[in-house]
Amino acid sequence: MAVALYKWTLDRYHSAIDAGVFEDQAVELLRGDIVVMAPEREPHACYSSMGADYLRQLLGQRAAVRETKPITLPNDSEPIPDVAIVQPPLERYLDHHPYPEDIFWLIEYANTTLAKDLGEKKEAYAKAGIQEYWVVDLQHSQLKVFRDLAKGQYQTELTLRQGDLSLPAFENLQVQVRRLFS
Repeated sequence: MAVALYKWTLDRYHSAIDAGVFEDQAVELLRGDIVVMAPEREPHACYSSMGADYLRQLLGQRAAVRETKPITLPNDSEPIPDVAIVQPPLERYLDHHPYPEDIFWLIEYANTTLAKDLGEKKEAYAKAGIQEYWVVDLQHSQLKVFRDLAKGQYQTELTLRQGDLSLPAFENLQVQVRRLFS
């Protein structure tokens, strides 16, 4: 007997949210599937907040930094990345969450969710056209950077523990890698 799975559309997902269906659970929509989000433990919450604060200081008015807020992707996905660096001003997102063309880059902090962040989330972000994606691997104190998007796949993967990282979207801006996880 074949098992049929129900795939959610963005419209039905939003209707369910408006009706309070998920009010007691943290969920996100990923390629039509509702995914229960893992609870944040203390290191994840602390480092992601510190990293977002650092990026706000570094970027100033050039970008807006959103923490644990949804983004809308074209493949029936509305994931909630830990940090999204998006086009300002934030008021432009009163009627919709940021779309791929609004996003400079996304960051996921991973402790227990490393496989998901390096697997299905990376794939969904690449297929949606997110130009740059970072995963802060808290287990190994390192940053994984995915960039150079071509044909729905990241062509470059960097693994960094220290040093400075330049950003293609922002000339003359250097991110100190250690500031994201220490």
